[in-house]
Amino acid sequence: MNEFMKKAVEEALEGIRNKEGGPFGAAIVKDGVIIAVGNNKVIATNDPTAHAEIVAIRRATEILGRFDLSDCEIYTTCEPCPMCYSAIHWAKIPVMYYGATRKDAEDIGFSDKYLYDVLSGEIEDTRLESNQIDVEECLEAFRLYDEDEDKTLY
Repeated sequence: MNEFMKKAVEEALEGIRNKEGGPFGAAIVKDGVIIAVGNNKVIATNDPTAHAEIVAIRRATEILGRFDLSDCEIYTTCEPCPMCYSAIHWAKIPVMYYGATRKDAEDIGFSDKYLYDVLSGEIEDTRLESNQIDVEECLEAFRLYDEDEDKTLY
């Protein structure tokens, strides 16, 4: 077994034993060394964003002191949900390894099919009412940010 995936699996198993959340684990690797790990902590933290990949990414950015993880890889026990996939993208992680598929996750009650269908445009989102308000006031922050010559783009 791959040593990095082994660590991700160990994280998932620890989370299950501790009743912290679902059966998911992740490891962030830089230069052949594990720098951060995470397991699903949704139940333990009452935080629906505390998925294993997010937990590991947050730890890695804290350890490295930067948000750009373009020199890292992620090992995750399951194909990421749309949120985690996006976080991996925004962290600029260029390589991902995963074990179980999203179908495997769906088979045990973790279905992201609705989100995938909405994001792909196959269906319209009927679960979230979305209303645009106060556009000009909100755009003021965008204008201020755009004018800042010292801003850090990410």
